Amino acid sequence: MVLPVPGLAEAGDPLAGIVADIDQGRFQQAEAAIMAALVGGHADADDLQALQFQRERMRRIRLDFALDATTVRDRIRAQIPDLGEEEFQRWDSAGLIERLDIDGEPRYFNRSASNLFRLSPEAAARRMPPVRPFAQGPYESLHRHHRDVTQVAKATGATSVLPRRVRITHTLSVKPDAVPAGDTVRAWLPYPRAIAGQQEAIALVDSRPARPQVAPERALQRTAYLEQAAVAGTPTTFSVTYEVTVHARRVAIDPDRVVPPPATPELASYLVERAPHVVFGDDLRRFSEQVVGDETNPYRVAQKLFAAVDRIPWAGAREYSTISNLSDYAFRAGHADCGQQTLLLITLLRMNGIPARWQSGWAFSEDVEGHDTMHDWGALYLAPYGWVPMDVTTGQLASDDPALRWFYLGGLDAYRVAFNDDYSREFIPAKQHVRSETVDLQRGEVEWKGGNLYFDQWDYQFEWTVLPRDGRG
Repeated sequence: MVLPVPGLAEAGDPLAGIVADIDQGRFQQAEAAIMAALVGGHADADDLQALQFQRERMRRIRLDFALDATTVRDRIRAQIPDLGEEEFQRWDSAGLIERLDIDGEPRYFNRSASNLFRLSPEAAARRMPPVRPFAQGPYESLHRHHRDVTQVAKATGATSVLPRRVRITHTLSVKPDAVPAGDTVRAWLPYPRAIAGQQEAIALVDSRPARPQVAPERALQRTAYLEQAAVAGTPTTFSVTYEVTVHARRVAIDPDRVVPPPATPELASYLVERAPHVVFGDDLRRFSEQVVGDETNPYRVAQKLFAAVDRIPWAGAREYSTISNLSDYAFRAGHADCGQQTLLLITLLRMNGIPARWQSGWAFSEDVEGHDTMHDWGALYLAPYGWVPMDVTTGQLASDDPALRWFYLGGLDAYRVAFNDDYSREFIPAKQHVRSETVDLQRGEVEWKGGNLYFDQWDYQFEWTVLPRDGRG
C-alpha cells in the first residue's frame, strides 16, 4: 500500500496553494489558509491530516533553516577570515548559500556554510590552511573492490559475487521525558528483506525489548516493531540485532542486446508518474529531450541520463518531509543528495520508457574505520537482463575501462544493506501519526498516543561487523 502523503494535491485544490505558499516561504499566508479551511468545517479526515501536516512542515522547515545571515557569515569566516561582504552577497544571490525567505526574513539552511565549499570552487579555494579534504566514502572513487567484483564476475559468469556475512545492530533511544511516564512508546526500526542475489539468509539475533514484530517479506519498507512504557527521567531505548549475507552485484551489459522492456503488468507501475516526487513536468521533459537527443537504445539512453544526473553536485540535504517534490528539487536547486538524485533519475528513466525503482539503506566499509552512512540508490529494468542496480550518486568512476567507469550502472559494491525497495510505503503494523521521514526509512520512526516524535526528540545508532568467513562473531 502506498503511504498517503499529506500535502499531495491537484492543481486548483486549495491545498496546492498552501503547499506552494510554504515552498516559497509565505508561512503567514499558508497559516491563514489552513485556519480558514479548518474553521470552515468542510475538511474530511484525509483533508484534516493534510492540513495539519502542512502546519507541521512549516515547523520542520524552521528547524532546518535555523540560521540568520550573521551566523552564516561567522561560519564561513571561520574558514575564510577575510570574507568580503560583496563575496558573501554574490554567493548568496547565486543560490550557493541555501536560503529561504520566511515571511520576508532571510533564513539559512543549517548546512549552508559547509555546503558552500562543496558547491563553489571559488569559495573552496579561499579556505584558510590547513584545509581538510571533503569526506567521502571509499567506494565513491575507483577502488580495488570494484576491480575484484568485475574480475570475479567475468571469470565466473556470476552476477552476484564476493559475499560478506554482516552482523548489524540498530538502536533508537528516545530522550528522557519526551513521553509521559507510563505511556507506551511505539518504535519501528529498519529491517532488511531478502533480495535474491543481493542480500540473503537474514537471521534475527537479539532485540530490546524482546520478541519484536518483524514485518513480512512483502513489506517494501520492512521494519521490526517494538513497544515499551516510558520511565520518568530515563531514555526509552529500542534495538534490534540481525545477521545478513550481502553480495556485490555485477551485470555485464551488452548495449546491442538491450531492447525495449516488455509491456507487462509487473513493470507498469515502474513506468508511470507517482506524485508528489515522480512527476513528468514540462521543464523536465525539455531537459530530457536535450540530454537524450535521438538516442533510442534503452541502455544508451540510461547512460546519458545517468551522466546528466551524476553531474549535479552533492550537498547535505534538508529533511525530505519538508520538500514537496524531491526530484524537482534536485533538478532546480543546483545540488542534491543521494535520494534526491535517485528520484530525479527514476523520473527521467520512466519518462523515457525505462522502468525504474527505488532502493535504500546504509552503506559501510572495512577500509575506513567507523565509516557508515545512510544511502539511497535504485534499479532499472533492461531487457533481456531484467532488473539491474544503479547508484547515480556514486556515479561514474575515473577509469578508461567502460566496465569500471560504468560499474554503478548495472552493479553494486558488497558494502551496503537495503531496508527499502520502494519509498513512502505503509509500515506493518501501520503508524498512526505522520512519519518524521515521509519518504525513506533508515533511522527509524517512533510515536506515542500523543503524536509522532520528530528527530530532535530521539537519537539513533547503526553498528556493524563483517563476520569471519565461517560466520562466527
